[in-house]
Amino acid sequence: MNTKKIKINEIFYSLQGEGIDAGLPTIFIRLTGCNLRCNYCDTRYAFYEGKYMAIDEILESIKKWNSRRVCITGGEPLLQKNVYGLIEKLLEKGYEISVETNGSISIMKLSKMDVKIKMDIKLPSSGMHDKMLFGNISLLRGDDELKFIIWNRDDYKYAKDIIARYKPRCQIIMQPVWGSKIKLAEWILKDELDARYSIQLHKILWGNERGR
Repeated sequence: MNTKKIKINEIFYSLQGEGIDAGLPTIFIRLTGCNLRCNYCDTRYAFYEGKYMAIDEILESIKKWNSRRVCITGGEPLLQKNVYGLIEKLLEKGYEISVETNGSISIMKLSKMDVKIKMDIKLPSSGMHDKMLFGNISLLRGDDELKFIIWNRDDYKYAKDIIARYKPRCQIIMQPVWGSKIKLAEWILKDELDARYSIQLHKILWGNERGR
């Protein structure tokens, strides 16, 4: 039996709300803990709340759903070293895995695994933009995602500069901060930017209800 433990905030089954996989039924494993404190964070409950679970216990808990898609999220899942053991076990079981990470921790090890990386680059409105490891961008592969969460025009310009400078080869996602009134769609079209406009589908469907 695998006795390695991970602090888990919640495990639930829902629709993926963001990015390229939006709308697809997915099992979410949310890990506890985050090293950033973004101004607009909507999962502050994941900073500390949770319980330790063995990897085998996690695998057993998700068997009740038929979905083969698993999204490992947070918080910041890469803070817990045992997350890589969890990923390996999920891959052995035939799950299709995505990992959401905040751009401040090296993805070198993750980029060598058969997972889809969904990585943020934080922008000035987050208050965390100086914590980013821009070298991560070169590690993102074609099917991975680089996401920019945008609050205002300055954020948008900052994101465009990053794209021009680092020329990511992955899928680029631009998403307005929930509740903002910016004209992001118009900006993307005017600049003919090769980016996918994303909304938080789960919030449209269920608001801020947890486990959704």
